[in-house]
Amino acid sequence: MNLPAIRAIYKFEMARWRRTLWQSVVSPVVSTSLYFVVFGAAIGARIAHIEGVSYGAFIVPGLIMLMLLTQSVMNASFGIYFPRFAGTIYEILSAPISYLEIVIGYVGAAATKSILIGLIILATAFFFVPIRIEHPLFMLLFLVLTAVTFSLFGFVLGIWADGFERLQIVPLLIITPLTFLGGTFYSISVLPPFWQKVTLFNPVVYLVSGFRWSFFGTADVSVGVSLGMTILFLLICLAVVWWIFKTGYRLKS
Repeated sequence: MNLPAIRAIYKFEMARWRRTLWQSVVSPVVSTSLYFVVFGAAIGARIAHIEGVSYGAFIVPGLIMLMLLTQSVMNASFGIYFPRFAGTIYEILSAPISYLEIVIGYVGAAATKSILIGLIILATAFFFVPIRIEHPLFMLLFLVLTAVTFSLFGFVLGIWADGFERLQIVPLLIITPLTFLGGTFYSISVLPPFWQKVTLFNPVVYLVSGFRWSFFGTADVSVGVSLGMTILFLLICLAVVWWIFKTGYRLKS
């Protein structure tokens, strides 16, 4: 294992992130804070408790997950796309570093950024609503698994994309809508029976449900199922990344 090479990629990506803190950290935190103000304070004051939890607190795990998914995908996709766009990917591929080490460096940096943003948003939420975390270890487990999984997904997106427009399509038109429809602002138990079954085909439901369970001990889906689906998605992303490096699919384009 070429640890210096992994560390070099990781440090470069983190340094690039620090140079754009206003865009990378402040912007998502401010936008999430607006959600807390509008939904948690204004609208939440008119909504009864959901499963014994105040509405303002109920939406906190969903909002963290919303930001975690989008930031993981964006950080990882831009991280690997820019070397392809600038042509510096050849320097990486010609270096004595394996494909596994490249993935660890880029995905590790993207996941770290997303986890830090998630924790900052969690700390910010305490200023708006009272929150309890009944299962902190499971909360961290879901946080890390989700960040790594969607960073891998973003890595795949960054290799698949042939322009900046494609980098935006999946987060804006797929990830964000699925998250909003995955129980971010509501419990799927309030939906009619037919739509409850339809919603279960949305993979984000399992992520939000499991993450919410770690906070309040209540969930729309069994925590075991949520954890299993998260791990399954992680394995699928790993398999796709392995196939990309095995076939060299668009890696040098």
